[in-house]
Amino acid sequence: MLSIKNTFSSFSVNDLEKALEFYSETLGLSVTKDEMGFLNIDLPGGDRAIVYPKGTDHKPAVFTVLNFVVGDIEEAVDTLTSKGITFEQYEGNIETDEKGISRGRGPLIAWFKDSAGNILSIIEEYE
Repeated sequence: MLSIKNTFSSFSVNDLEKALEFYSETLGLSVTKDEMGFLNIDLPGGDRAIVYPKGTDHKPAVFTVLNFVVGDIEEAVDTLTSKGITFEQYEGNIETDEKGISRGRGPLIAWFKDSAGNILSIIEEYE
């Protein structure tokens, strides 16, 4: 059997300094740069994500790379909107309201993009 000791997520960005500013200042996460120049984002619960530079070869992810669970999605959307975040608007299989919140089946969820165009989400805590 495979003995897994830890897990982490990783994704690329086109501009590491813009990503550092976005994740630390806009989202308020603890972010450090390691010896290889990668960003280590400390996530709630003890997890982490690694962000690495790809420069002009970066292609934004077309899927959600990070999901943030929040207690109140309305408050979270309002807070991030006040910091300049624009929430994605979807129609079809997934529909969002004027604030960008999907209120269909499953949890309340809203998607937005980071400084490199990668898709992130906030999800209201549910049972």
